[in-house]
Amino acid sequence: MIKVQTGQGEITISSAVFTTITGAAATNCFGVKGMAYRSMADGLVHLLRPEAMSKGVKVTYNDDNTVSIQLHIVVENGVNITTVCRSIMSEVKYVVNKNTGVEVRDVNVCVDSMTV
Repeated sequence: MIKVQTGQGEITISSAVFTTITGAAATNCFGVKGMAYRSMADGLVHLLRPEAMSKGVKVTYNDDNTVSIQLHIVVENGVNITTVCRSIMSEVKYVVNKNTGVEVRDVNVCVDSMTV
């Protein structure tokens, strides 16, 4: 959780808020099929349903009141992976900052699979 001081008091934002906002922002980008999750049981990458997309997001709270975000995604076949990842990084930084007021230090995108 991250705490934001305001003139009227303190606001505490849970990691569920960050994962939900991040997952929605990433899956709205062109070329992204969905969020990914690597199963520990069989080692396979699974495409997550929209209600479980937070499993594909990891949020780290930094000492300077910023967050670092790591995403695991599945992309569509035939897209330029570098361009898609840059788009996701930019969109996630903008949407998280706009909705929470918290600065995003970095966004790391892991492309776990490609699908048709």
